[in-house]
Amino acid sequence: MTPEEEIEEFGPDRRGHKSRERKCIAQNLVRDPADMIRFVRDPENNVVPDITGKLPGRGVWVSADLENLEKAIKSGAFPRGFKSKVTVPDNLVGLVKDGLKRSVLGLLSMAKKSGRIALGFDQVIAQARDGALGFRVEALDGASDGRGKIRTLSRAVAREMELNDPPVIGCFTALELGDIMGRDKLVHAGIGRGKLSRRLREEAHRLSGFVALVPTDWDDYAHEVKPKEE
Repeated sequence: MTPEEEIEEFGPDRRGHKSRERKCIAQNLVRDPADMIRFVRDPENNVVPDITGKLPGRGVWVSADLENLEKAIKSGAFPRGFKSKVTVPDNLVGLVKDGLKRSVLGLLSMAKKSGRIALGFDQVIAQARDGALGFRVEALDGASDGRGKIRTLSRAVAREMELNDPPVIGCFTALELGDIMGRDKLVHAGIGRGKLSRRLREEAHRLSGFVALVPTDWDDYAHEVKPKEE
């Protein structure tokens, strides 16, 4: 990307440096890039989601939620943003959802490799009891009794230690979670407090714009802490 293209995409800040903020092409408003998704063009001029924000070339940005992405598609904001004719894939929304899901699962895999994850009910309960539980992961198809016990304990300990209640991600099945952890199935997992937990929180926040992190058909839905609410 040329310096001129960088200024056009990012805009200069008050000192003439690259701004940390980005303009949403759907809203025409400047927002924090942590709440947005970047898109670039591939060699065939197809619009491609850049989930990590690292692909080369000039990009455009859209707020990370279904409403704004659909608005950008329907209003022709992508050709205007790129200032050229581009092809918007029919499955662009699906590509974004899948990319964000892979990103969250990738962070969970990273947590396993770094030893920052507790796997299974007993390990997560122990992590919660120590006040080290920063983020809960519960299988979409798991039973409510187990996650209820973890939730109750983690909240009690967090409040005793004057910490935030650990939010939950519940949009992946036990098979999906087991697959990235080298198991047949996984119902309960916990991420320790720290940098990785904060990264997971940010990525889960973006995913929540497209997928319900806490399934609304859970019988304990109202009692769960959503990442946006924490």
